[in-house]
Amino acid sequence: MTATTTSTALLTDHYELTMVDAALADGTGWRPSVFEVFARRLPTGRRYGVVAGLDRVVDAIERFRFGDEELSWLSDRGFLSEATLDFLAGYRFAGDVEAYREGELFFPDSPILTVRAPFVEAVVLETVVLSILNHDSAIASAAARMVAAAGGRPLLEFGGRRTSEQAAVAAARAAYVAGFALTSNLEAGRRYGIPTSGTSAHAFTLLHDTEADAFRSQLTALGADTTLLVDTYDTAAGTSSAIELGGPALGSIRIDSGDLAAEAVRARRSLDGAGLGDTTIVASGDLDEYRLEELQDAPIDAYGVGTSVVTGSGHPTAGFVYKMVARSRTTDDHPAALEPVAKAGGRKATIGGRKRATRVLERGTATAERIEPWTVDAAEPTDGRALQVRVIVAGEVRHRPSLDDIRTAHRRAVDELPEHALRLDAGEPAIPTLRPEDPS
Repeated sequence: MTATTTSTALLTDHYELTMVDAALADGTGWRPSVFEVFARRLPTGRRYGVVAGLDRVVDAIERFRFGDEELSWLSDRGFLSEATLDFLAGYRFAGDVEAYREGELFFPDSPILTVRAPFVEAVVLETVVLSILNHDSAIASAAARMVAAAGGRPLLEFGGRRTSEQAAVAAARAAYVAGFALTSNLEAGRRYGIPTSGTSAHAFTLLHDTEADAFRSQLTALGADTTLLVDTYDTAAGTSSAIELGGPALGSIRIDSGDLAAEAVRARRSLDGAGLGDTTIVASGDLDEYRLEELQDAPIDAYGVGTSVVTGSGHPTAGFVYKMVARSRTTDDHPAALEPVAKAGGRKATIGGRKRATRVLERGTATAERIEPWTVDAAEPTDGRALQVRVIVAGEVRHRPSLDDIRTAHRRAVDELPEHALRLDAGEPAIPTLRPEDPS
């Protein structure tokens, strides 16, 4: 959890508060309501998605408070009534949140997060919830593909300079959830306890009169168990210099340009020939899952990945939406009495009613995602595992696993997938979604 106490209340859209204003005025605002977060489809060609950012969502809900500064700014804008400003001054989320565990996999229509609260409490969370889940889940989904393509070799997240400063911290966390081993981002290390790593850039070599001078300086400062960047001028010459100066205890060399496979083969031959069989090779430079797959046979021990994991085409949006699926006709209905509601029309139509979800398993392998209408007395599934957990109950946080537990849960979910799910070529979702008939 982040240590900051900054309010998240204005990380929302203008129309969230105008809806609250109107609903409070006409008396419907306190009707019990249910909102669900889901994706209508996976990005083209993707076989599964990864849920990430739930812990950050919980943190954002806890910090969703309208203090004097936020209220003064809203009052000056003049578009809200005094009654609404008074409501916002006392806003505290007191409803329920159920969700897929962070690190879990999702498929089309998976109800990955459910919010149950009066309309005016639930609707204002839409934008901040979607901002976090769409960003983090998109990155985790891309990172998971890279982890699969790396074939068990460690991945280092280097993307901090390719996105905004705060997004970089969230991206490092999301990549770590999906199996990356390290990050270069120190704030991600401080805030979330992610292991950090890094040694030097080309600028350090260029600073010195010779490459050998730069290597000597780095070895003196950091010790022999460091990583020397050998491709500033000529990779073969840089490797030879690293071998001569680092000696048998040299930790690693990094190659950041050129034909990575060919350069790694040459470097491995040189290292082994000099008796440095334990010195590892790290490769970086515009890597994505497809390039990682191409490099599987190269003698590379670890990869540094930047741009493709934090920005650009490497992670198409998760496509989550936040839609009302049930509400009462009065302000005091029991939750079980809420009636389904749904949007009609075309590809944006929704399935009404609160739902529960099960990962159907056969001998430990996932075969389907079953989505059913939620009922008060529903039994635990016998043919798989229930996917939703109670995260917030009556405003109190009940589910907040450690980051290590989240990573473990993700690995277990991936291990349940059928083998074809990990292929990188375009294909249908790894398992089908079994949807309910619209109960409305």
